[in-house]
Amino acid sequence: MLTPHPEERRRQTTSTAVLDVLVIGGGINGVGIANDAAGRGLSVLLCEQDDLAAHTSSASSKLVHGGLRYLEQYEFRLVRAALGEREVLMAKAPHLIWPLRFVLPHRPHLRPRWMLRAGLFLYDHLHRRTSLPGSTGKVLNGQGVLNPIIDYAFEYSDCWADDARLVALNAVQAASLGAEICLHTRCTAARRRNDLWEVDLESAAGERRTVLVRALVNAAGPWAARVMERVVNTRSPHGVRLVKGSHIVVPQLHHGSEAYILQNEDQRIVFVLPYEGAFSLIGTTDVDFQGDPAVVEPDQDEVDYLLEVVNAHFKRQLRASDIVHRFAGVRPLISSATASAAEVSRDYSLTLDAEPGQAPLLAVFGGKLTTYRQLAEQALDRLQRWFPTAGPAWTAEHALAGGDFDTQAALQAELAQSYPWLSEAQRARFARSYGTLCRVFLRGMTCAEDMGEDFGAGLTEREIRYLREREWTDDAETLLWRRSKLGLHLTEAQRARVSTYLANREWELAPVE
Repeated sequence: MLTPHPEERRRQTTSTAVLDVLVIGGGINGVGIANDAAGRGLSVLLCEQDDLAAHTSSASSKLVHGGLRYLEQYEFRLVRAALGEREVLMAKAPHLIWPLRFVLPHRPHLRPRWMLRAGLFLYDHLHRRTSLPGSTGKVLNGQGVLNPIIDYAFEYSDCWADDARLVALNAVQAASLGAEICLHTRCTAARRRNDLWEVDLESAAGERRTVLVRALVNAAGPWAARVMERVVNTRSPHGVRLVKGSHIVVPQLHHGSEAYILQNEDQRIVFVLPYEGAFSLIGTTDVDFQGDPAVVEPDQDEVDYLLEVVNAHFKRQLRASDIVHRFAGVRPLISSATASAAEVSRDYSLTLDAEPGQAPLLAVFGGKLTTYRQLAEQALDRLQRWFPTAGPAWTAEHALAGGDFDTQAALQAELAQSYPWLSEAQRARFARSYGTLCRVFLRGMTCAEDMGEDFGAGLTEREIRYLREREWTDDAETLLWRRSKLGLHLTEAQRARVSTYLANREWELAPVE
């Protein structure tokens, strides 16, 4: 079990006339950098034009993985680094990241068996595994959920992740270490004043402020190049290639706990992942995108593609009418001349711009969920010479907020003993969404009635108050689709009731202590 970050280095951003670091962007890379910086004792402000994980970082395939398919693109360094981070993040965030066994059906006309076996051997050994079992193969003989024409499959290990909550809890931890988190706040202009940045911020309510900072970090994801050109008024060091990835959610396609990785004739792969207990998550696509990254939806061709790939592999056949939810996001990849969107590297670049005597500008391009912590650590290391008194790297050795426990089973058993009136489903969800942070809103509760109104699926007033006060949750969309995935489990009427409740500000008079 990793320990929480010690708070003796904590500093309050709001009381500092000149801040150390301002981070633009509330996706996984932005919050990771803000959290790392705050933990090193720096004063930090993070601004995000929308909500935490409002776009790309809540629309991923929910995996912390090495990226098996990247081996075919000879991305060995990226895969090795991601496999190493997989081990770090499992220990650091056991509430949000846990092991998942993957089944890879063998289709001889796509890749020979020896090639898959060799790739999985390499995947098992590129980085030392401490807890995950290695790959195996098995003869199917028509048994199971797969199409009977598939007679052989491999199995290997990777991890599932709650992407949006990984973002939220990095922000929560950063705030606990003194960072100021400013959501629905745009950075409208940034000007160098010798060794400082003068940065203009504007909230969605029209409130404006100007702050002085020693270092500026552009982690705006799909908007990174635009921030360079329109906010900082400088040429972007990289072009950004936006690639749309779409997903669909259907009622549980199979009853096992395993995931499936499906090969397709176009050399792409599609995941079928167990999702939220009662569903399967299917994705993703790789389609070049030219529109507004804030407005992106799966199109019918993508939906048809995903259904076709799944139906080619499974006995049970899906139709469009089976889809209960769909979403899409755009990956901000470093632009390249590669013809296929699927072949563009998922690696990242950190570009530091600073002449002698100037305040530094660090720009983040590319990246993936799995390597966010490593990216953040490297970003702070790049800025180290401007902050010689900052603390050392710390995120690999300390738990993420709520992650200071041994196992899911032990935490759920502890909740059952302390709060026997909680349902089994609530205990499991609290342990997996909040980890030990659930003790904050359970403190002082002695029965189910103490939790207040139940909105469905075990969501109560007490939990909503906590999310409003501690996780910047202002509306039902944020609560039901990013801070949780309870939108899948509630009826339309129940979702409307949550929205009405959040709009009624009177309940704020009774805060969670």
